[in-house]
Amino acid sequence: METFLLQATLYLTAMLIAVPLATRAGLGSVLGYLIAGIVIGPVLGLVGSEMSDLQHFAEFGVVMMLFLIGLELEPRALWAMRDKLIGLGGLQVTITMLAVTTLAMAFGQTFQIALAVGMIFSLSSTAIVLQTLNEKHLMQTSGGRSAFSVLLTQDIAVIPMLALLPLLAQPGARALAKAEAQAHNPITAFLSTLPGWGMTLLTLGAVGFVVLAGHYLVRPLFRFVQSTRLPEMNTATALVIVVGIATLMNMVGLSPALGTFLAGVVLADSEFRHELEASIEPFKGLLMGLFFITVGAGINFAVFIGAPFAITGMVVGLVALKATILFGLSHLFNIRGSDKSLFTLGLAQAGEFGFVLVSFAISQRILPNALAEEILLVIALSMLITPLLFILQGLLAKLQRDEAPPADEINAQEPIIIAGIGRFGQVINGLVTNAGFRTTMLDNDLKTIQLMRTFGYKGYYGDPTRPELLAAAGINEAKVLVAVLDDKQATTRLVAYARKLRPDLHIIARARDRVHVYELYKAGANDIVREMFDSSLRAGRYVLENIGLSEYEAAELEKIYFKMDRAMVRELAKVWKPGVPIDQNADYIARTRELNAGLEAAIAERFNRRGDSEQEPSERDMDRPANVGEILDER
Repeated sequence: METFLLQATLYLTAMLIAVPLATRAGLGSVLGYLIAGIVIGPVLGLVGSEMSDLQHFAEFGVVMMLFLIGLELEPRALWAMRDKLIGLGGLQVTITMLAVTTLAMAFGQTFQIALAVGMIFSLSSTAIVLQTLNEKHLMQTSGGRSAFSVLLTQDIAVIPMLALLPLLAQPGARALAKAEAQAHNPITAFLSTLPGWGMTLLTLGAVGFVVLAGHYLVRPLFRFVQSTRLPEMNTATALVIVVGIATLMNMVGLSPALGTFLAGVVLADSEFRHELEASIEPFKGLLMGLFFITVGAGINFAVFIGAPFAITGMVVGLVALKATILFGLSHLFNIRGSDKSLFTLGLAQAGEFGFVLVSFAISQRILPNALAEEILLVIALSMLITPLLFILQGLLAKLQRDEAPPADEINAQEPIIIAGIGRFGQVINGLVTNAGFRTTMLDNDLKTIQLMRTFGYKGYYGDPTRPELLAAAGINEAKVLVAVLDDKQATTRLVAYARKLRPDLHIIARARDRVHVYELYKAGANDIVREMFDSSLRAGRYVLENIGLSEYEAAELEKIYFKMDRAMVRELAKVWKPGVPIDQNADYIARTRELNAGLEAAIAERFNRRGDSEQEPSERDMDRPANVGEILDER
């Protein structure tokens, strides 16, 4: 018991130290776990033979991850993404697998081993890539969405790979693997003589059972448990579902990950989906972290020391091969500019599911131990250099921006300039032009400009923050500038430059949040619109209308709150300090509390004076806007 507690403390301490440091350094949590394992394993030698046993337990985190991935893959969503999933993702997996298989056979491996290696190296790191895309705010770019589609295809492809790997084992090796399984699980005794096609049929039968059970048994069970209204029972039920399906699949000699993934897909459109996710996520995160630590601790760096040039060549060759294939696919699917480099370099590494496939291939006696150790080392090293690949992508993206196509020649100067043609700018332009006024629309996203032209709208490509483009657009004669760029810093720079150039120009700007409001206010914007504020007010008005207030009363309250909030923003802008978080600004907090103190009374007073509802709020009212919760939520 003491040894177990000591080992648990060691692993958790390594996790607590390495993961936050790696995350803050921009390396990602997965690499933090791997580094923690490398430090306590090969470097310091603090873990021993118990590590392999612990890894078998930690592999259950992978089972839970596949269940959660399945929950995210609602069949209708999969169908909507079919083009990229089947086309882009399917081609990436297939071409990479065939290319690696061919190279492995060229180096003397048998077809079975080469195909297993091809499957392993065809995958990329879902955890690292998705986290990096989110951290760098690249998920909504064309390259980011394409990378996500490929990763999704790869995650799905793991399932048939796990089902097909037993077919690659030699008959004698398959019998030995099943004999070992039989020693631990007597139920698998009758499976020891099944041929490869028999295992495949058994897989299909198990798939059918899981689908039917998930649809007809799990939902009634969860409804029954929900009636107890005990949160811990919801967690217990979620664990029973995952553990039960994994155990059942393991008893018949199949992959637990296969069953839980399919169960997740079946339950993706159920009313209990979010409850299941919330219950399983903490366990999955902890076990996945433990899994990556054990992988790092189990890396045999003696293999690298014994053949450093060969291992380095394998890592470089793998990254180069995958990058070449991805580059070709990006050209085929019309991914351009910085999106192409993001797609090409972001997916060029091997992935964490490769560890799972290697472990499974070893258990099936497909990969010899020496080759498996080399593959594990190549996977880990390719993941370790992924941050360098993203740094290289950033440099290439900067060069591509510098070499972007020249801005359009603007041949008309209108009184209204709209900088930014996203969803926000399109609505503004539609209202203004339909009212009979002419606008000049600018945006630095060439695809957006081309899309607008497809629908008959005229816009100009170029960076709206560049002085020469603004001059060509008629900034010196314009009456109104609308700054609604997606990049909040670019919007602020545009407003500051336009105000300095034209003190008389009326500037309307979109703010991302309340702090951005203060920045734009300081930069010189006349009218500032928070992108979510008006829609939130309308939603609040609907709430009031449906709890007993009349439409007139709800509209009056909405108008009062709007005016008071605007007054509050003006007041708080006076005490806002650039670069100081608002929850660390003592003057800001004190003024917020002061303004918040009379809010409820002011609204009640204004609302009770029905006959004066058309009048402007008094100065006393204007000093009582907004509540402190909203302010802190919008920081």
